[in-house]
Amino acid sequence: MLDGNANMTTAPPPATADAPSSAPPAVPQFDPPDRGEVHSWRQNGMSWLVSLCIHMTLLLVLGLWVLPSQLGGPLASLELRPGEAPLPSVTQLQDSLQDSIELSPELAIGVQAQPLTENVMPEIDFAPLDTPESVFTSSATPELDLDFSENTDPTEILSSDLSGALSGRTEDARAARVELYGGTPGSERAVARALKWLAAHQLEDGGWSFDHRTGECQGRCPHPGRFSPARNGATAIALLPFLGAGHTHRQGAYRRNVEAGLNYLVRSMQLQNDMGSLAEQFGFMYSHGLAAIALCEAYAMTKDPALREPAQRAINYIVYAQDPVGGGWRYVPQMPGDTSMVGWQLMALKSAHMAGLKVPAETIVKTSQFLDSVQSDGGAIYGYVGKTPGEATSAIGLLCRMYLGWKRDHDALQRGMQHIQSLGPVSGNVYYTYYAAQVVFHYTQGRGSGWKAWNEKMREHLVKTQATEDHLEGSWYESNTVHGPDQGGRLYCTAMSAMILEIYYRHMPIYGYAATESEFAE
Repeated sequence: MLDGNANMTTAPPPATADAPSSAPPAVPQFDPPDRGEVHSWRQNGMSWLVSLCIHMTLLLVLGLWVLPSQLGGPLASLELRPGEAPLPSVTQLQDSLQDSIELSPELAIGVQAQPLTENVMPEIDFAPLDTPESVFTSSATPELDLDFSENTDPTEILSSDLSGALSGRTEDARAARVELYGGTPGSERAVARALKWLAAHQLEDGGWSFDHRTGECQGRCPHPGRFSPARNGATAIALLPFLGAGHTHRQGAYRRNVEAGLNYLVRSMQLQNDMGSLAEQFGFMYSHGLAAIALCEAYAMTKDPALREPAQRAINYIVYAQDPVGGGWRYVPQMPGDTSMVGWQLMALKSAHMAGLKVPAETIVKTSQFLDSVQSDGGAIYGYVGKTPGEATSAIGLLCRMYLGWKRDHDALQRGMQHIQSLGPVSGNVYYTYYAAQVVFHYTQGRGSGWKAWNEKMREHLVKTQATEDHLEGSWYESNTVHGPDQGGRLYCTAMSAMILEIYYRHMPIYGYAATESEFAE
């Protein structure tokens, strides 16, 4: 779906054939063999044919033994428990994919990630709510309370919150953090409008589609994404802004929407032993990583026991899918990784860690090894699949390093921060801005002139460019943006932009509290 700074390449044109000569080609002449030669040929040919059949049979048996998933059979021999070594990779699938998607998922159209089995999880039976609301509340227009009291110190409210990276999403803390870290009533109204637009484009089955026109919209909003089969990815990325603003299946004006979306993901999960895959056509491991984040955040915010199993299964699949050699993730399980994919998978692992789920330490160590392989300037700059630097991949790499335990005074982190701040928010590159904003926010702890200048430019651009007319109201789409809009369309742009404007409360500043416990550090 989305790659940071991936470079598109085209194959060289095929060589042209030499022009034919004017004279017709000569026809080769052969003398017929005598009877003795024919008899000898038949004997030798029969022996060769028997040998060929024997070898082909052996190869077929070997193939059935090594590649059961490719032939559609259940992977009965696979079993994974958190902390164990990753499972064997499907090497033939990886080899074929590497030829077609060496640098960008756009080159992989038509290749489908392989599900584990045909088994799916049943729908979660959430506890009934008191109010008989309809499933979809697109007509609601919730506004966050921004009535700040002059006698209220926001830091007092924040210090009284429950500890944890998601504690800023509570109703009491959200408004205080907006004021403390540079949000405005205008930015919060933009978030509220975005949630309303997302709710209006939820489909009857509870999920979302990157082709947002198929439901209530009926084509009134242009710019659909091309990756409409990636329903899990679309559903997950649409859920994240609701969760970021404190809406869960237990509380908030959009709790019915969140419940329906979570159930869509749970029903879509492909099961094998204690793993659950949400990878899919076009979305690949991007869809799975996003869905794992949504499930883990919903569980962390509510501690609903019904969500623990699907969230843990999703994490177990990420553990299995990690490249056992290089330590990264890419389109299919155990494929050599890229930085863009690693960012989503690591955030899912961190969300699981915050929720109290099991994350093997070995997986985290290998992730650091991958980042080492794509870093330059001592870790201040990061590439995509190699060391060639990129804007988005550098932001992703630095954010990953923060979550993996780099201290605020780390020399490479400081130099990387200077590079990000010199670039500033990039209009039209919502993917880069999504990651870079988090790097600057966490590093500055949402304070100081460095954050103020960055935040004002980012915030005002998004507020100004949000659609405000007719059915488009609340959405974003920038045709000149890179890394995602063609694939994800208006739904992707809207979800990513809303999460950027939720930065003030979506995650606690890493260096403002104990966000990186020792067991998740290098």
